[in-house]
Amino acid sequence: MVGTAIHVVVASRNPVKINAVREAFSVCMDGADLRVEGISVPSGVSDQPASSSETLQGARNRVQNARAACPGADYYVGLEGGLETLDGRLLAFAWMSVATAESSTSDVRSVSLPLPPAVQSLVAAGMELGDANDKVFSTINSKQGGGAFGLLTAGRFTRESVYTQTLVMALIPFVHPLFSESVTDI
Repeated sequence: MVGTAIHVVVASRNPVKINAVREAFSVCMDGADLRVEGISVPSGVSDQPASSSETLQGARNRVQNARAACPGADYYVGLEGGLETLDGRLLAFAWMSVATAESSTSDVRSVSLPLPPAVQSLVAAGMELGDANDKVFSTINSKQGGGAFGLLTAGRFTRESVYTQTLVMALIPFVHPLFSESVTDI
C-alpha cells in the first residue's frame, strides 16, 4: 500500500473521531497516502441512542449520508456512540461502520464501559452522556477529549484509543487476505 492514495470520509467533524480514523487507517494501510476528511451529516437516530441496534443504525446511516454528500471517496466511516442498560447498569459503547465506495461494509462494536450511578441518574433524567460526564467530573466538552473512557480510567484508555482499536478491527475484512478468498479457495 506504500504510496497508494486513499481518500477516507469520516461522517463527523469531531476531532476525536477523525484522529481515530486516521490512526486506524495508518496502522492498517501500511504507508498509504491518506486523505482523511470529516463532514457533518445526520445520524437519523436520537442524539443519545439508547440501544445497540439504534446505535448501529446511526453508524450505518452516517455512512450512507456521507456517501451521498461526498461521492467518490475510497472509504466512508460512521462512528456512533450509544448507551444500553444491562442488569440495571448503564453501559457506554460505540458502533463503527466502514464502507467502501463499492458498498462493502464492516460493522464492529467497541468494548462496553460501565458508567457510575451519578452519570446514570443524569442520563435517566434526560441529559446526554457527554453533558452528564462534564457535570459529574467537572470537565468541559469531554466528548471531544478522552470521553467517559478517559475519565474513568485516569487517561489509560481514551475515547480516541478505544475508537482506534475498534476501527482497526472493522478494517480487517478490507486488509486481511483470508477475507478476499471465496469458500471454494479454501
